[in-house]
Amino acid sequence: MAQDDAIVRLARQIDAARKSERFLVNADEVASLRRRGAYELHRICADFVSSVNSNLSEASLDLAPATYAPESFREPGENLMQIGSQGRQMQIAFEAPSKLVSTEKFLVPYVLEGEVRTYNQKMLERFEIRSLLLFFCVEAGAAQWRFFDWRSRHTGPVDHELLVSLMKPLF
Repeated sequence: MAQDDAIVRLARQIDAARKSERFLVNADEVASLRRRGAYELHRICADFVSSVNSNLSEASLDLAPATYAPESFREPGENLMQIGSQGRQMQIAFEAPSKLVSTEKFLVPYVLEGEVRTYNQKMLERFEIRSLLLFFCVEAGAAQWRFFDWRSRHTGPVDHELLVSLMKPLF
């Protein structure tokens, strides 16, 4: 059985390498894709904040930075976005992986990697910060943000539904 497990792991690694190598492109194309990915993530967050705020009577969610252009992406280095209200925070940090296209931390090839963390004051007092991994994946000619929950092994798109599920427990 242990040999079968090793064979299955090797087969997955070979498949992941094949997928990653399929996307070998020049550095300028990857840099452009990374800028687009950073801008897309901010757009998802901005749309979410706008949707929530349009339904609130008083308190509001804030997004920092409030505006974002593709040229705002920093490479190398970490990029930060934050959604917050009344001491409740969702912090998104992302950066370029060491390779142009990677499958090191996620089986689908990606050009940006990061993490979303959510917390409020009570959670900080208990040293409890929830987090999910984020990846800007390229596959079959398309690119999209995906999350990976390392505790449940669940994955899916980064969208309003995900952001609601992360913010709701904070209030």
